[in-house]
Amino acid sequence: MGFASASCAFTRYRVLEQAPSSLMAQVPELLKRYAFQDIDALPGEERSFGWTSFDDMLDIEWATAPPEKGAYFFFALRLETRRVPPAVHTKHLALALREEKQRIAGQGKQFVSRERRNELKEQVKLRLMRHFLPVPATFDVIWATDAQLVYFASTQRKILDMFEECFVKSFELPLEQLSPYGLAAVSLSEQELNRLDTLEPTSFT
Repeated sequence: MGFASASCAFTRYRVLEQAPSSLMAQVPELLKRYAFQDIDALPGEERSFGWTSFDDMLDIEWATAPPEKGAYFFFALRLETRRVPPAVHTKHLALALREEKQRIAGQGKQFVSRERRNELKEQVKLRLMRHFLPVPATFDVIWATDAQLVYFASTQRKILDMFEECFVKSFELPLEQLSPYGLAAVSLSEQELNRLDTLEPTSFT
């Protein structure tokens, strides 16, 4: 669920370094440089991820609308995953091993080597992956450059790791995920934060 939905779970980040104006001017080009690549163009890959338009997940050129909105950048992380169900892979690997045993039996051999098993396993995986469509997903990103805050529409740890990797690689800016205390540190004055640090938990028993 994205930010345009009726409800949305999201994670807040703080950009730890002030981005120079020269970098801000390059953001649209950097988004295109690290844009999503079609998984069909990446043989053997189980997933592909990269940036795409906030308004249209298929638009990796931002022809629909530019990412700049005043002091904000709007874009999205697009992920496509293609996996072969384990039971399907197990079945077809067993068939491939049976055929291999029949083939080597004619050569007077009885056992399939470990190296050959691994090779067959990879061949079966690549062959089966062509028959499964990739599953797409997008996760909205709002970057408030004036406040040095980034809002990312997911709370899943694996997706957060992927987003952090892609953001740092694209813009070379470190991120810090904001915990409730970290958010307070950003929002409160020094005096209010000192009062927060001295609070003691209430015992209800």
